[in-house]
Amino acid sequence: MDPARTRVDFEKPAILRKWPSVGNKRRLDGRSPYLLVEGKLDECIQELMAKPQSTRHLYDIYTEPQPPLVSDVLAGDQIAELARFKNYL
Repeated sequence: MDPARTRVDFEKPAILRKWPSVGNKRRLDGRSPYLLVEGKLDECIQELMAKPQSTRHLYDIYTEPQPPLVSDVLAGDQIAELARFKNYL
């Protein structure tokens, strides 16, 4: 992706959620992720990037899609890549 040609609106509303976990693994036994932060995409990314890298897979960010880089649900690795991309805007 060419950062000069691709625009991401980091001011869009977003929600950071964390999945319940046991042993650093998501619990998928009918439990839903719970709300941690409701704000702007930038705020949610910053909050997640402040978490230890070993736990980031337990978090998702929900936001309005912005193809091709931002889908409606962003997971750990996608969020880290978006955070790196932001540094080039």
